[in-house]
Parts: sequence; C-alpha cells; structure tokens
Amino acid sequence: MSAKVSENLVLRFAKSAVLALLSASVLLVFSCSTAESKDAVPNSAASNTNAAAEKPAAPRGASIEIETGGPADTVRTFYKLLREKKFRDALFLTNLRPAIESLNDTELKDFSLDFEAIAGSIPTEIEINGEIVSGDNATVTANLPDPDDDSRNKLQKIELKRIDGVWIIQTADAQTEERIRKEGKNYFYNLRIETHEEEAKIMLERIAKAQVAYSMSHDNTVTDINGLITAGLLPPDVTSSASTGYNYAMTVSENKRRYTATATPAEYGRSGKRSFILEIDKGGLPHVRGANNKGKPLESNTDKP
Repeated sequence: MSAKVSENLVLRFAKSAVLALLSASVLLVFSCSTAESKDAVPNSAASNTNAAAEKPAAPRGASIEIETGGPADTVRTFYKLLREKKFRDALFLTNLRPAIESLNDTELKDFSLDFEAIAGSIPTEIEINGEIVSGDNATVTANLPDPDDDSRNKLQKIELKRIDGVWIIQTADAQTEERIRKEGKNYFYNLRIETHEEEAKIMLERIAKAQVAYSMSHDNTVTDINGLITAGLLPPDVTSSASTGYNYAMTVSENKRRYTATATPAEYGRSGKRSFILEIDKGGLPHVRGANNKGKPLESNTDKP
C-alpha cells in the first residue's frame, strides 16, 4: 500500500512487511568514523558528500577493493542473496538469524509475499564505496535505494560485527536482539501483526483526510470507499486484504454528510488482532479507536444514544 510505516525494531513492513524492515535498520544515513578504512571518497570531497548523497545515481558496482570474507564482501553477498530470493541464506548473515533459523520451509513460505518485495528493490549492482574496520566492528557504506523514496539512491551505512570469525550484519539493536532470542520464529509473526495494525490505523486516518478533500469539491458531502478510489484519493489495494492484512468497510449516512469506516483483521490472530473504527464526533473531528474484538468489526459509539 502507498502509506509507509516506520518500524523501529529491525525492519519495516511497509510495502509488504519485510521490505522496509530491512531498509529501516540495515540502511542508515551515512556517517564516518576514524579507523582502518577503505574509502572511495577523497578527503577534499568530504564536504560535498552529503549533497551528493541526495542526488539520484545509478549504482555502478564496488568502487573499493573487496576482500573475500570481509565486511564489504558480506554486504555484497547479503544483497545478492536477497535479489536471488534466497532469504534464509541472506538473513543468516544478519543478527536476525535466531528468528529465521527455526522457521521450516512451509513457515518461511508463509512470508513469501512479504520477503519477495525485497528482491524487486535490490539493484543488480551494489555500489560499495567504503569500508571501515575497528577491531571486531565494521561499517560498510554503499549507494542504495532510499528507504523513504525508491526513485532515488542514497549513501548509507551498514554496521557489522565479527562473531566467531564471521562478519554479521547488525539489523537489530540490543533490545530487539533480546526480543528475537525470546520470541524466536514468532518474532516475524508478531511483527507482522503489529505492523499491519499500525498500517490499519494509518489507512483510516488517510480515509479521513480523503473525505475532507472529497467534500471540499462535492458540496460538503462524503462518499464510499469506491468513490474515494475513483477520485484518486485512496489506493485501489484498500479493497483487498492481500497486501494489507485488513478488510476495510465504510458506512455513509443517507444525506451523505457523515460516515464511519472500519478496519478488521482478514485473519484474526494471523494478520492482526485489533479491530479499528474511524468515527466523526459531533464537532466533525475524526477519531480512530482500536480494540481486540476477536476479529469482529467495532461498532460506532457515536450512533449510540
């Protein structure tokens, strides 16, 4: 769906669960530190690095010498495996491994739609242009698709740690690592539910804004979901739970002056647990309310006496 959601744990399930998850935590804005380094950016050009990072640029492959088994090689292999849809092998190179290694093939396939969104965003050539190694820690910089704007690239950094002689990409912070250890394979399931629920709230808020825009050009009347889609104010996938995990519905009053909208889990306990409702109060302001209603739509409080 078009609305993008930040997930501050490891990945972001935005376009489809796992895509932005990896983007948000693996791909951080470029910053530099002093240590043993390989860097394709001359010191004299350092002041222009940030400006250059904001310009779209086609990845052109590695611009530094990459040592087999080193941090940059691990990053290159990671993205190659993602592009080839070898998701288990790719995530084994990250500290998400405890969450993926206990998933069997059938369970992993359950996330196929989520994971496959990643592959399409990975360019054929990854432009790796910096490697900084300090003991068992390393930072690799690369020109990669911007997590917030797929139409451009951005100079980003990827943190790694050497564990038992192997470089591991750090996609999770210490708090999230602890959560992954506790939840194991349930981490991805729980994260998908949390993200779908957050996206459901955001979509209802978007519906409220769409109705305001629609009413301004339609004599202060509102319309149903299809009317908002036709007007170009909502994405078509709001009518399907395939990518959102939620079913959306709307009730419009006879005079077309008021409405309520609901978001209900398509599969209770699997795609979401909480149901949500968008209500308009007596002052005309929208409010989103959510609760675990066992997979049933919430009823409007504003309709009650």
